[in-house]
Amino acid sequence: MREEILMPKMGESVMEGTLIKWHKKVGDKVKKDEIIFEISTDKVDTEVPSPVDGILTEIRLNENETAPVGSVVAVIETEGEQVSATEKQEEKAQPEKTEAKTSPASLVDVVMPKMGESVTEGTIIKWHKKVGDEVKKDEIIFEISTDKVDTEVPSPVDGVMAEILYGKNETVEVNKVVARISTSGEIVTEKTEEPKTETPVVKSEPEVEYKPEPKAESKIHKPKSTGKRFYSPLVLNIANKEGVTFDELETIEGSGLNGRVTKKDILNYIESRKKSGATTKAVPQTEYVFNGATEVIPMDNIRKKIMHHMVQSRDTSVHVSEVMEVDMTKIHNYIEANKERLYKEENLKLTYMAFISYAAIKALKQYPLMNASIQGENIVMKKYVNLGIAVAVEPNGLIVPNIKNADNMNVRGLAKAIAELSYKARNKKLSPDDVVDGTFSITNYGVFGALFGTPIINQPEVGILGVGAVVKRPVVVTTEFGDTIAIKPTMYLTLSHDHRLVDGMLGGLFLKAVKENLENFDVSIV
Repeated sequence: MREEILMPKMGESVMEGTLIKWHKKVGDKVKKDEIIFEISTDKVDTEVPSPVDGILTEIRLNENETAPVGSVVAVIETEGEQVSATEKQEEKAQPEKTEAKTSPASLVDVVMPKMGESVTEGTIIKWHKKVGDEVKKDEIIFEISTDKVDTEVPSPVDGVMAEILYGKNETVEVNKVVARISTSGEIVTEKTEEPKTETPVVKSEPEVEYKPEPKAESKIHKPKSTGKRFYSPLVLNIANKEGVTFDELETIEGSGLNGRVTKKDILNYIESRKKSGATTKAVPQTEYVFNGATEVIPMDNIRKKIMHHMVQSRDTSVHVSEVMEVDMTKIHNYIEANKERLYKEENLKLTYMAFISYAAIKALKQYPLMNASIQGENIVMKKYVNLGIAVAVEPNGLIVPNIKNADNMNVRGLAKAIAELSYKARNKKLSPDDVVDGTFSITNYGVFGALFGTPIINQPEVGILGVGAVVKRPVVVTTEFGDTIAIKPTMYLTLSHDHRLVDGMLGGLFLKAVKENLENFDVSIV
């Protein structure tokens, strides 16, 4: 008897779920109430047990795929009518619905994973295996970069790497086969799809470098920029080949999520330009001559994203910075007295950042314009705080994931959330949702010993708080007996704000509120 396993409904407002992990594979025996897979919704993550005893004969939803509630995720053949997995697969002839797509001669297809609803493609940035290498299930085999995050992709099975269809720096649509693994241990030469490359790293040319050929001045009408732009490697590649400058990219109206420029958008723009007979004039690239030993290193994807994002922010927001000194004595003393106890009891690593985040959120509630955005000539007021925390990524990168609904958290909750985001960022575990929809950001350059700096705003936000190192220094203290010198742990806070919306008065009031919240922190609430 066939028992269909459905995507469960995890609440009245939950309409779909994402399958994040399979605990069983086709052909495995399962017991009633044994966990067979895990799902994630916009409300909760949960494990789904088997409703019956039997054999798992079909898997219709792969890991990281999303399906509406009530749809069939898998099929279990119950006792009495058990059929082998091989017979069932031959009978149904539906390899695309198995956990890992299968090919003839024990070949398992490895596909480009879907990393979010708006992500349609990924760029392979590194292969960890080559043809002929042995691979284990869940072992990392390659890394990809999307226009949201970079991530590592594990093997779905044990076996031998039989084919690699795309090389480093190639961009591939989601769900397209990028490699095949032989589960029999033999490398099979038969192919069902013409490979793009024979080995994992066959290209010697550098990654896509944004250098369009100079062309004549464009006469196309340029719409206003949305103020928040991410460009996939595929879009940049097309722009490079067609001579579309970065300034022109900024003018293209994107139809993707949050105004992202898609492949279709840029191709339509190029076609429109050709029909009008217009061409583009690129910004001249200055070539410098160096008189010593040099090495040319192509930028990786994350560095290119940072470069374009920072230039865009500089050209969008009118940056103004203010600095204030903060007396951190009360918080410093609390951390020193309680950090070991909290770590032992709760595995909680309490740092200054949790207190600073809490103080900033409290100030954002008091001055909500600091938590807003500019959209054309309108102000978008946000009734929630998604707090961005800048995380340095080795060897030379930066990403700003954000804590969703941080305004509902206490100090301990923020400390745990900051630690989790930092771990995910440094281990390529971030999801696209982790890095979008931020409302205000904090960057901690003090962790490297810097006293203060002037950070660049994270678009489309209107402010960013820079945190300097907490150091002990002599300060003047006024008492009832007059002024005296005392040694105190102090810190500089820098606020960079967008002068298009936030004037000096509002910026100063907000920064002063953060300062007062820290200096007068009620440690009893921690």
